[in-house]
Amino acid sequence: MADSRRDFFKKAAALTIGAIATSTVVKSAIVTTNFLEKEILPIDGGKFTLPALPYGYDALEPHIDKLTMEIHHSKHHQAYITNLNKALETVDGNVLGSPQSLENIFNKMIMMPTAVRNNAGGHYNHSLFWQLMSAKGGGEPKGKLAEAIKTQFGSAEEFKKQFNDVAMKRFGSGWAWLVKTKDGKLAIGSTANQDNPLMILPEIEIKGTPVLALDVWEHAYYLKNQNKRADYIASWWNVVNWEVADGLYNS
Repeated sequence: MADSRRDFFKKAAALTIGAIATSTVVKSAIVTTNFLEKEILPIDGGKFTLPALPYGYDALEPHIDKLTMEIHHSKHHQAYITNLNKALETVDGNVLGSPQSLENIFNKMIMMPTAVRNNAGGHYNHSLFWQLMSAKGGGEPKGKLAEAIKTQFGSAEEFKKQFNDVAMKRFGSGWAWLVKTKDGKLAIGSTANQDNPLMILPEIEIKGTPVLALDVWEHAYYLKNQNKRADYIASWWNVVNWEVADGLYNS
């Protein structure tokens, strides 16, 4: 289980330089530009830093507006990183272990203070969220993920219907997820606040490898859509990066 989770984190890191071609390629790739590489806290006391977006703030227009993207990335995501670095200063190094990566933190989440849980989740969730969108996104699922969706849900339309329902029913702030479970099946679920399916916590019901992630906090859509979450979700489908999602499914 630990090896499979480690493989997933390595493969997820490769997504900023393109969709995953094969698992063999990913395992042997040396990634120079990725969002997980920057999440390692080196021995010299280095900090988590804000990863650059793989596109401009206006790239997802008209579906997601420029101002929302700019504030969401440079203010909200940055705040999670700043607060994560501060929170980790209060955690015993023996608890964190080495390397001090998000993978390590998620595995030991039950021993972490709430500030680490909230902000480590916020950093990871947003880092993944950016990669799962593209100006050339939208359309239908691709690759083996498309086959799995058709097999399990009957059609892409039915899958989207069920995903939308979960996203709409998440009370307050949180995330909607499509994950690949340990038995290879797809599952749709949601988490509160900045929790995610990789955190080892008994209260998180949805577990598995993230394949899709949708931020349903109001800061993700309020400037353009006000309180109309359904409109935001409908717009988001137009920018989903199915190549990246397929790569995560195959990890």
